[in-house]
Amino acid sequence: MSRITYADAGVDIAAGNSLVERIKPAAKRTARPGVMAGLGGFGALFDLKAAGYSDPILVAATDGVGTKLKLAIEQDMLRSVGIDLVAMCVNDLVCQGAEPLFFLDYFATAKLDVDRATDVIEGIAEGCAQAGAALIGGETAEMPGMYSGGDFDLAGFAVGAMERGMSLPSGVTVGDVLLGLDSSGVHSNGYSLVRKTVERSGLEWSSPAPFAQASLGAALLEPTRVYVKACVAAMAQQGVKGFAHITGGGLTENVPRVLPDGLGAAIDLGAWDLPPVFRWLLETAELDAAEALKTYNCGIGMVAVVSADGADAIADALREAGETVFTIGSVTSSGNIRYSGSLL
Repeated sequence: MSRITYADAGVDIAAGNSLVERIKPAAKRTARPGVMAGLGGFGALFDLKAAGYSDPILVAATDGVGTKLKLAIEQDMLRSVGIDLVAMCVNDLVCQGAEPLFFLDYFATAKLDVDRATDVIEGIAEGCAQAGAALIGGETAEMPGMYSGGDFDLAGFAVGAMERGMSLPSGVTVGDVLLGLDSSGVHSNGYSLVRKTVERSGLEWSSPAPFAQASLGAALLEPTRVYVKACVAAMAQQGVKGFAHITGGGLTENVPRVLPDGLGAAIDLGAWDLPPVFRWLLETAELDAAEALKTYNCGIGMVAVVSADGADAIADALREAGETVFTIGSVTSSGNIRYSGSLL
């Protein structure tokens, strides 16, 4: 019998090494103060003092891209999901009051395609650059038999820091103002329902999108917006009390996560225009407002909870950082989320 090698079993170590060399320039582009070593070591090093912290608290977050990844694989449009992966992690970190410092990714597949993996990781590097975080490591795993065809899976891990005593949410009280930040689209939640809605519509992913100048697949792969730099700029103002990243559960379930027990919020659905992508999704699926508001972000990707007297200055800081900002409501004593106005 002939000798069997690891490559015969479906694992190509040379391909993995080639990928590391291909992505080094992308990772280098994300370097920031505190980074101590490049890719390739057994672990990644980061110096908190060099990053400017004196008494830091570390904050960590992990996430994936959900079934949006399946759409990206089917459309062979892989760069955008790298941005999604970073955004889902770092947007959560900033809600705790932390500045994202570094990011690691996990990429698992049956057989490594270096070109496709490079597209994904270059997207991850772009997301890191948007967040001001360094891509300092990761893991690429070839696992024959675990995945079929060109399928792969992604996970991301972000670590941030804040000075002791600066965590959010903090001091939220009745009368505080809710500022909504415009989303870039569906972001990375609700794609199981998106796929069912497209199936119901009878359209193909390659069909022109009824709501955008792009194919339906490309329009629905618009990457998640990275809010980090804008939120950090807002925190430099007086009066920021919390941020809610509007992910799975929508406004209905995420806004309460930053409210003290017993408090609620009044949200005016007429304070912003429902983006065309959501109008199409809701109308095609005949989705009622309650279901939509706990499934999709419906055009608001991040909510800032701010003091009433600081709201104008904080909104200005967010706009100067590139965000579109709406005053969408206020904190109440009701203990629940109450909506007024209409989505459609």
